[in-house]
Amino acid sequence: MTDLDSRLVGADRVLAVLAELARHPEGIGLEDMARAMASPKPTVHRCLAALRRAGFAAQDGYGRYVLGDEFLRLAFAHHEARPDHVRVLPVLRALCERYGETVHYATLDGRSVVYRAKLDPPTGSVRLTSVIGGRNPAHTTAVGKLLLSGVLLTEEAVHEWVGDSELGTPTTRSVATAGQLWDELRITRERGFGTDDQENEPGVNCLAVPAYLTSPTVPSGAISISGLTYRTPIEKLVDDVPAIIAIVAGTELP
Repeated sequence: MTDLDSRLVGADRVLAVLAELARHPEGIGLEDMARAMASPKPTVHRCLAALRRAGFAAQDGYGRYVLGDEFLRLAFAHHEARPDHVRVLPVLRALCERYGETVHYATLDGRSVVYRAKLDPPTGSVRLTSVIGGRNPAHTTAVGKLLLSGVLLTEEAVHEWVGDSELGTPTTRSVATAGQLWDELRITRERGFGTDDQENEPGVNCLAVPAYLTSPTVPSGAISISGLTYRTPIEKLVDDVPAIIAIVAGTELP
């Protein structure tokens, strides 16, 4: 074996220890780590020492090993620097492949939603009016209603948001009054997902779930699946909500 091969094997071992360390946020002792790695304690100890020198591992007051602050700093800095559309693309691909429909990632901006990312299936997709960077009324879209449900928490807040402006009604199914919007938002908040049953485009329905890209508790936006009503009825998407949420969370169900 050459010196290069030895360095590669050693690096692979250190990375394997780092990956195992990430599975134990509460910390893990040397013996348990060695057991988990199926490696001798001296070997694992050398890997942990290398990670500690780099700031990628540390020991708590009980001698257990945890991820180091430098590793977390680099990871979070990289994550925050990546544009939203880059971070959500793997999820959009997974949903697009599973359902064969157009998928979006959108954020709320005042009375509108802004589409930050969009992915169409290679064949059989319907041409929607949405484009990346484009807008649609928040009150007529699944993503908009979902995101509004998290900020307009009272009926008074909804009436204030609507104000004296008329709510546009792109279709005969669109929400038209503050009272109707309040009912929609209350139901959306209770069930944790938003729907658009031909309210923005005739013949097209949509279901949206929250996306947590910057906070574990406050959604940065919403991810939606849009499809033709005859091919992907809204009832089918509603029944599949657990699988959709699992895919978005990175724990896809079979």
